[in-house]
Amino acid sequence: MSGVVVLALVAACYAAVAARLDRWSVGGPLVFMAAGALVGPAYLGMVDVTAGGHPMQLVTEATLALVLFSDASTLRLSQVERDVGLPTRLLGVGLPLTIALGTVAAYGLDSGVTWAAAGLVATVLAPTDAALSLPVVTNTAVPARVRQMLNVESGLNDGIVTPIVTVLLAVVAAEEGVQPGWLTEALRAILVAVAVAAVVGGGGGWLLRTTARRGWTTDESQELAVLALAGASYVGAVWLGGNGFVAAFVAGLLFAATGRGRFERATGFSETTGVFLSFAVWALFGATLAGPVLREPWSWVAVSYAVLSLTVLRMLPVALALLGTGLRAATVLFTGWFGPRGLASVVFLTLTVDELHLSTDDLLVRTATWTILLSVVLHGLSARPLVQRYAATMRAHPDATELVPGPEPRLRRRGLVGGA
Repeated sequence: MSGVVVLALVAACYAAVAARLDRWSVGGPLVFMAAGALVGPAYLGMVDVTAGGHPMQLVTEATLALVLFSDASTLRLSQVERDVGLPTRLLGVGLPLTIALGTVAAYGLDSGVTWAAAGLVATVLAPTDAALSLPVVTNTAVPARVRQMLNVESGLNDGIVTPIVTVLLAVVAAEEGVQPGWLTEALRAILVAVAVAAVVGGGGGWLLRTTARRGWTTDESQELAVLALAGASYVGAVWLGGNGFVAAFVAGLLFAATGRGRFERATGFSETTGVFLSFAVWALFGATLAGPVLREPWSWVAVSYAVLSLTVLRMLPVALALLGTGLRAATVLFTGWFGPRGLASVVFLTLTVDELHLSTDDLLVRTATWTILLSVVLHGLSARPLVQRYAATMRAHPDATELVPGPEPRLRRRGLVGGA
């Protein structure tokens, strides 16, 4: 209980100086991860939780479900206009290449890992999280086209990789004798999720749009409805044996389609709730995974893969995906670097630990933990200075295609700081 009090005080202090910390490129994920590691079992022992324990699983899964629904329900690819091709390249070419190269690298670094386990590591670490580099997506010194591209990519890639993680988890579990009949079960879980999403997301969006048009709702009731639909899609799918994350993401997409963009303000409440819950996830990640891994002897395999994952395995696919777009080399490098691993990777890792009954001694866990840990530190601290350098480079090339006026991105998960 004392650890909870300490974390609550940390939250209050962070809220009081969030803008100042943002100027130093110190964001909420770094603050709460460090605080969680300090009060966790590896150091002060003021919080007694485990990575596969029920409290950790409950908070992380609820948070990701809410974030997936919120992101999917607020993204408007139609608003990207002619730049729809840029995020499409990152998602359709860059993301699969990242997973493929990551799988090969994981298999090559550890001869004892299976192809399915290597693929699972790569997929868990594939989604990006713009919340870890808010100075990038909120700083108007960065061209709108680039911010829009990173914003859309981070909003969709976690939902895209969710069914892949589901299938690979089932394969690895079958290989280890934990879950027989993996293919049938995985496909069934995904189909159930889509069915639940159609009812909850599609039906809920239509109902809310109809009642709002007739004046039967209030601003507050719309906020409650969005939050309830996000929860219902996840819990309903899990209750029926489906994948709750797939259900939340697809439900968000269908809610956006049937709601026809009328509920962006209402969805903002769910986004803010997701931000606060994500801080708890980062504290739990620090306590259960980052802290113990830092205390253990460091694995050169895990650290090497983490460095590769944040550099070559991300930046090379991005460069290949953006070939022929006319973007300058500085923009390609900038985009490739700012692919931080965040909330989705934490939740997928926690789910993997629980499903496969792993511990922090397992190489898969240590590899993923090191990658996320280094990402939080390096991407967070480098965001502001690299933004300034990149902006200066763009000012020196006023004819660059990146500077062609484009729509401002609809920013999600701003956190406690409004931007630069």
